[in-house]
Amino acid sequence: MTQYSQAVDGTITPEMHRVAEREGLGAEKVRDEVAAGRLVIPANRVHLEGGSGEGAVKLDPCGIGRAVSTKINANIGASPNHSCREEELLKMQWAVKYGADAVMDLSTGGDLDEIRQYLISRSTVPIGTVPIYSMIAEKPIEDLTGDDILATCRRQAEQGVDFFTIHAGLLRSSIPLAANRRLGIVSRGGALLAKWMQANDAENPMYELFDEICAVMAEYDVSISLGDGLRPGCLADASDEAQFAELEILGDLVLRSREAGVQVMVEGPGHVPFDQIQMNMERQMEICHGAPFYVLGPVVTDAFPGYDHITSAIGSTAAAVHGASFLCYVTPSEHLALPGPEEVRAGCVACKIAAHAADIARGLPGSRDLDDRIADARSDFDWDRQVSLAFDSDRAGEIRLRGNDIDEDNSDDYCSMCGRDFCAMRISKEVLD
Repeated sequence: MTQYSQAVDGTITPEMHRVAEREGLGAEKVRDEVAAGRLVIPANRVHLEGGSGEGAVKLDPCGIGRAVSTKINANIGASPNHSCREEELLKMQWAVKYGADAVMDLSTGGDLDEIRQYLISRSTVPIGTVPIYSMIAEKPIEDLTGDDILATCRRQAEQGVDFFTIHAGLLRSSIPLAANRRLGIVSRGGALLAKWMQANDAENPMYELFDEICAVMAEYDVSISLGDGLRPGCLADASDEAQFAELEILGDLVLRSREAGVQVMVEGPGHVPFDQIQMNMERQMEICHGAPFYVLGPVVTDAFPGYDHITSAIGSTAAAVHGASFLCYVTPSEHLALPGPEEVRAGCVACKIAAHAADIARGLPGSRDLDDRIADARSDFDWDRQVSLAFDSDRAGEIRLRGNDIDEDNSDDYCSMCGRDFCAMRISKEVLD
């Protein structure tokens, strides 16, 4: 039985207990949220058991939904132009160190099964994939068969993948709606399936085989992330007819997933003007029956390549305040190149800032505790404590050392921004005392 089917039956699983412990909630609350479909716990039974060999670890389950803290995902993956197992492991380790609650392996180059297994066996966080990426590495998209799709999903489920992105909502009837866009179809999975439908003069095979895919996922308790194949790739295409036509189909697929006992979340738009974000979040929650919303960004301006970890963090904060539960990071390399470890770090930190800021704005219990502790450290001019409490203490410590002529005990009651004579906080203490 899956986490969802057990919750519906009233059972509190060990994974639900663990999520409750991590979030400071009652286990009954977690169970009820899972049963309602508002919270998912991506936890493949194989990954829960852990791998074998040097470096092998077990999954530490986390919950994704509005009742818990906002989670973030980091995309990694080798490409046909660059594939290195150890580099992907380093990216995953950095992603987790800098805040990622889950990691998606989007590899399309190298030994995909070997890379995937290597990462799963060494990951304490849920691992996601887009199975169609493996399929196209083995044969041209036009030649893909239903047997290929089901075999790939089963193979990855057997390896321990915790959640799949399945682009089942993009139907043939919606493809012409993208013809008037500036950027057309920017989802790789969506574009590949559109090409398959055109070449085979048939409906989306992911849609046609949806019940069979769900049966495989239920067997291993793989969560489904319903991919948005028609997500907007620029501001001009946001909130258009194509995007919302797919969203209606995704809403129906949410119910079919639950009927199959499969945990389900829904993926959302990538590029959205800031003033449209709230409407998009609220519309998704209504159409998709409260399923957790997983958004890429949204990126709120197209004009800053190289800084899209920032443009997406702005959108992510608004999205998480108004309904999103799961934020996919965007790195400085977005739209430009395959990200390396440093870009992964920058993307994770920016996304974590967005998630944390949103949780504070939502008033989640305890979400501001760290902020208050850092404020107290600043008030006390306790630089060591301030740096140690910082989310990225390595970065904070580097800047502190670089920018100041520090006493041996690091007890100066000022920093190089104002100097001793003009330090507002030191002067304020004197005046208020």
